[in-house]
Amino acid sequence: MKKPRLVVVGNGMAGIRTLEELLKLVPGMYDITVFGAEPHPNYNRILLSPVLAGEQDFDDIVLNPLSWYADNGITLHLGKEVTRIDRVRRRVVAADGTEAEYDRLLLATGSVPFILPIPGKDLKGVIGYRDIHDTRTMIETAKVKRNAVVIGGGLLGLEAANGLRQRGMEVTVVHLAGWLLERQLDPVAGALLEKSLRERGLEFRLNTSTTEIVGNEAGEVAAVRFSDGGEVAADLVVMAAGIRPNTALAQAAGIHCNRGIVVNDTLQTYDPRVYAVGECAAHRGIAYGLVAPLFEQAKICANHLATFGIGIYKGSAVSTKLKVTGIDLFSAGDFMGGEGTEEIVLSDPAAGLYRKLVIRDDRLVGACLYGDTADGAWYFKQIKDGTAIGGRRDTLAFGETAMGEAGTAGQDRAATMADTDEVCGCNGVCKGTIVKTVREQGLFTVDEVKKHTKAASSCGSCTGLVEQILMNCLGSNFQETPKTKAVCGCTSLAHGEVRQAIREHHLVSHAQAYAFMEWRTPNGCATCRPAINYYMLSTWPREAVDDPQSRFINERAHANIQKDGTFSVVPQMKGGVTNPSELRRIADVADRYAIPMVKVTGGQRIDLLGVRKEDLVDVWRDLGMKSGHAYGKSIRTVKTCVGSEFCRFGTQNSTQMGIDLETMLANMWSPHKVKLAVSGCPRNCAESGIKDVGIIAVESGWEIHVGGNGGIRTEVAQFLCKVRTAEEVKEYTGAFLQLYREEAYYLDRTVHYIQRVGLEYVKRKVVEDAESRRALYERLLYALEGLPDPWQARIAGERPREYTPLKLEAPERRIPATLED
Repeated sequence: MKKPRLVVVGNGMAGIRTLEELLKLVPGMYDITVFGAEPHPNYNRILLSPVLAGEQDFDDIVLNPLSWYADNGITLHLGKEVTRIDRVRRRVVAADGTEAEYDRLLLATGSVPFILPIPGKDLKGVIGYRDIHDTRTMIETAKVKRNAVVIGGGLLGLEAANGLRQRGMEVTVVHLAGWLLERQLDPVAGALLEKSLRERGLEFRLNTSTTEIVGNEAGEVAAVRFSDGGEVAADLVVMAAGIRPNTALAQAAGIHCNRGIVVNDTLQTYDPRVYAVGECAAHRGIAYGLVAPLFEQAKICANHLATFGIGIYKGSAVSTKLKVTGIDLFSAGDFMGGEGTEEIVLSDPAAGLYRKLVIRDDRLVGACLYGDTADGAWYFKQIKDGTAIGGRRDTLAFGETAMGEAGTAGQDRAATMADTDEVCGCNGVCKGTIVKTVREQGLFTVDEVKKHTKAASSCGSCTGLVEQILMNCLGSNFQETPKTKAVCGCTSLAHGEVRQAIREHHLVSHAQAYAFMEWRTPNGCATCRPAINYYMLSTWPREAVDDPQSRFINERAHANIQKDGTFSVVPQMKGGVTNPSELRRIADVADRYAIPMVKVTGGQRIDLLGVRKEDLVDVWRDLGMKSGHAYGKSIRTVKTCVGSEFCRFGTQNSTQMGIDLETMLANMWSPHKVKLAVSGCPRNCAESGIKDVGIIAVESGWEIHVGGNGGIRTEVAQFLCKVRTAEEVKEYTGAFLQLYREEAYYLDRTVHYIQRVGLEYVKRKVVEDAESRRALYERLLYALEGLPDPWQARIAGERPREYTPLKLEAPERRIPATLED
């Protein structure tokens, strides 16, 4: 019998998710045809900003490769925009004349960027930000242009601005409202975000209306002019002032539209053969722009296309969880408040933390979180359920754990979650669904979980939680699971698979590694070479061949390159302790080589900034001090307080402990930088709570905390164990760092490693299993024994060409700070 014909107009996330849901319900029911205006398979538009920022490639964000369409018998027309719907003959017609007849038609045409109707909007260099083509245009422009203006301080605008800034452009964000993300944040949180983004190099003009884009004689954008008469130079203008439902095709076909293609609770339009989902659809007067409601629509629409007829879409209660340049944001419900409401506010601007909870009639009706969004899902559940607050008002602002309910405040949260707790908000996937699928389907990787449940397949913010659930289900088997993303385009192998091959097949040189693993490019690339180099050195110490050309410029030069091409030099001061002789030498060197700045670092060291590359070896020789390792993926500093030697509150000798640790760990390479601190008492003056390893002295010994991070997003270290003696501190610390060195993926900080494997796994390896701990500690000491100080090696004449200045063709050129420079 001939199958009914289903035509889908739109190859984006909403339309293809509807097909995925339909194929799960009734595989093979329809003869399916898909039209996509772009020449690409279905990809995740949410992840365009990481592509713009250089963190991911386009292949990383493809959701359904071409093989998926073929495997499911779908006829796919790429790069063919549908321009006409003939509802009488039930067919669609593309711009190139391609036709397809339908029995059911699904419109998933998405939205279009709103382009301000102002003079100059058609100039070359004025673009929207909606698809991969726009993203690639920005990437190419950033290579040759300097000044960018982004019009719109919403999520898309800030993502564009951040990506362009990371690409090296000077960026100004122009926003009509008085604060950023005014639909997702209140004015206080918006101001905190603005302050943080200014510190990252972005400029802002708020409460500003754009009146004209000024062009040059070549028809290219040259400046942006404002209603107050001000003007800013621009080589690129990105319009990110909002989106509009793409209804032109439906309207031309006579389908009723009002703020979108009007649909009922079954996602049908006024023509019962035509359905609509996604940003183009208007349900009960609302056109949703977030991914979670679109996927809810897809499930209901698929239910009706499958002729089950039991699904009803009643609209979506929405929350917004965002990450803007590493800053976590969350809002839900009526977070602005107003008449008849009261507010509970928890604010610590210095720490970058802010929470506002809005209450009406003893129930939480809105929440706005900045900096720490771990309790966002819990607050959203309280809002949706309409739970009475009662006597919990005093602790409500401190979140789930403070309320005495399930939660671990960012530790191994997966272990304490109920099966009904939601893990993936985008796709509505609960923990129980993941656990059941892992066990029944025999899943081992996050990619497999994505494929079978869709958890972590959209915005990706729940990936760490999914990994923890996998770890709890699989135990140590998860350690052998390769990282879900390929190392780079040179191979299809993931980080875990590469490490495993190097370990199992005793690969000790790049040539061996590339040949054995059948690398697509014989010499690798700037992404994979440093990772391979580190994996070999950490797996086979004293045997692996270190390749200097597979290190980044800072590690090759053993100093930090600065934006003007000079370097900074940080000599070692173990535990932050120095003496008059060292200080005199530092002062003499600064005078002798005309070093423009001498600065005390946050890690209690002295930084000499502005050293020319050709002077580095002479500076090191004249200093007569060892390298402070302030430049590489390595041990950095061990920060200390004065401890019991001088402080009246000190309980242990923290200074000596810091010196001993820094001596033990000297010259240690690691997946990423590692920072330690030792505090002489629980007052924690050395900031041990935000270090990769933080040691805090107490009356009866020492507490060891791990996984802290004082970077863009501050992470509080988690308690690992308590020990009695200084020797135990070194053994437990060394064992943890060796576990991290052996198992973390290259460029993962300790916090990311712990998030992946779970703190309980680390405790089993380091605290509970004494044999494992001693073996790890011994392997660390073996790896570090006899390693030369890199400065001394260079003083002795090793690799002199590294410090010979290149002859530049023009004064304005600079040696690029990349692996390839």
